[in-house]
Amino acid sequence: MSRQYDYDLITIGGGSGGIATANRAGSYGARGLVIESDEVLGGTCVNRGCVPKKVMWYAGVMAHSLRDAEGYGFDVTVNDFDWHALVGKRQQYISNINNAYAEYLGRNNVEILGGRARLLDRHTVEVKGQRYSAERIVLAPGGTPRVPDIPGKEHAVTSDGFFEFTYQPRRVLVLGAGYIAVELTGMMNAMGTEVTLAIRHDAFLRDFDLLLQERLMEEMVGDGVDIQTYFTAAALERTGDLIHAIGEDGERLEDYDAVIFAIGRSPATAELGLEAVGVELDERGYITVDKYQETSVSGIYAIGDVTGQAELTPVAIAAGRRLADRLYDHQAGRHLDYGLIPTVVFSHPPLATVGMTEAQARERYGEAVRCYEVNFTAMYNSFTEHKTKTAMKLIVMGDDEKVIGIHMIGLAADEMLQGFAVAMRMGATKRDFDDTIAIHPTSSEELVTLR
Repeated sequence: MSRQYDYDLITIGGGSGGIATANRAGSYGARGLVIESDEVLGGTCVNRGCVPKKVMWYAGVMAHSLRDAEGYGFDVTVNDFDWHALVGKRQQYISNINNAYAEYLGRNNVEILGGRARLLDRHTVEVKGQRYSAERIVLAPGGTPRVPDIPGKEHAVTSDGFFEFTYQPRRVLVLGAGYIAVELTGMMNAMGTEVTLAIRHDAFLRDFDLLLQERLMEEMVGDGVDIQTYFTAAALERTGDLIHAIGEDGERLEDYDAVIFAIGRSPATAELGLEAVGVELDERGYITVDKYQETSVSGIYAIGDVTGQAELTPVAIAAGRRLADRLYDHQAGRHLDYGLIPTVVFSHPPLATVGMTEAQARERYGEAVRCYEVNFTAMYNSFTEHKTKTAMKLIVMGDDEKVIGIHMIGLAADEMLQGFAVAMRMGATKRDFDDTIAIHPTSSEELVTLR
């Protein structure tokens, strides 16, 4: 390791990706510095994303379990739900993770610095007037929620603001059609908030397979979510404690305790000093990188949401660890393959997907594509009054029927997909699935018994 610089590696951003990169590099002996502008480590995922979201999702699952208990012979009376108490326990859990990150970094000889970093050259950054140098720099600042530039936008909050709610809102309007909008809507509805989801088109999650779009829409409407299609907010107004949204066509959605913008996220590239060093951005404003995560400037790398490549926490972690493997453990050619990334939307019910959608597969392979589908009521729901449906689709291609897409929605879909994703990455065919002994009785056995 070079002693020409203060550090071997400086990582700008103390989120999951940045921490993973610095930790892995440190484990190989690299001298590292992580610079984080937030008050705590962990980034969006830990503090205002995946972790608190999953806690709230579990609360929604618990609410549904209490609803379903009667079907199994239990006489359950739900007296109250204490949102404030749940949030308090959630924040303590997050604080434990924040502390654990600091301990991990310390054990791997990685220093932590609070403040906003700005690039001065390809080896030097400035934080609060002080300069720090490194042989290599990794940019992992993440992203920030988008806010539309409309009158009254100050009356709404983003997903960040949702996680600052200390008391449960009675009536909420969610604006957006991506996975964040769907997840926030589902969890609040499950916990008893009256929710309207307003989307610009006639469907949400439009990048997902049509099966998942349609089935989740049916389930959410059946659960009491008010879904307003073809609505784009042009302005927000406040009357006393209530907020109203006015659409571009003049339609009004009125009397909400809270309005949440969930219209996507933007890369957090402002004030990084990219232009001074020559780090290039694409037309969307994301940092361009090659397959080894290197930017247009030699020795400066970028990972995670700021690159616009599959903006998921595990992807940032995987990219960062592979980068450290290559740079500091002599694993030549080591890099992340961005194909076949499995993902889950923690909706109610959850959905899971990996590989191509049917539309994508048919566009690429045409008549060589075949789909197998199954729709059923899971055994759990056979005894409950609320009949949540489960649906699965297997997409195959060619004479050997290689599996190129798996899509599922229903109870436990979030836990089923991981193993099937491994099989797909190994090149599994429909015959491989068929030759696998089913685990009975489960929902997952349906994927290995499809006809």
